[in-house]
Amino acid sequence: MSADVPEVLDAWRMVSARREFAGRLPLSALSRLRDVLVDGEGDVAFTLSFDRDALRVPYVELGIEAQLPLLCQRTLQRFVFPVSVVQRLGLLRAGEEEAEVAEAALPEGYEALEVGEDGAIRPLDLVEDELILAVPVVPVSPGSESVERDWPVTADEEAQANPFAALAALKKKTD
Repeated sequence: MSADVPEVLDAWRMVSARREFAGRLPLSALSRLRDVLVDGEGDVAFTLSFDRDALRVPYVELGIEAQLPLLCQRTLQRFVFPVSVVQRLGLLRAGEEEAEVAEAALPEGYEALEVGEDGAIRPLDLVEDELILAVPVVPVSPGSESVERDWPVTADEEAQANPFAALAALKKKTD
């Protein structure tokens, strides 16, 4: 991680000070994300901006730019998936009885982030969580075309693929 971004931040103090941080880290440093990547080549640039909005809701705005190396499930080739995320996280005090009400009261476009009384948040974890959410369930390289277009299924192949075709043949013999 860049030298100017601490490993752990006090969210409440950062909101009061209206602090901003920018950092860059290698994709290989994100252990949970690494499992879905083809390799750990590349890095991720991120910004964290702490503040309060017009309604006095404390938030951290997270901006992420990355190029994720994924495996195309159609061609089984490596491709780079561009990710550009701007996410505003409304900061809620964890353990409060009204936490669910406070979460429902967040303005539109906010996601809830529960923070303890000590205010400790880990920027690396926030970045990794957003990147994990950005990865498609089935990664497909842009421009790759469907296999069915090049090799259409014939009527004979479709009939053979039918698991009940053998039963239909037996029924014809008994009739």
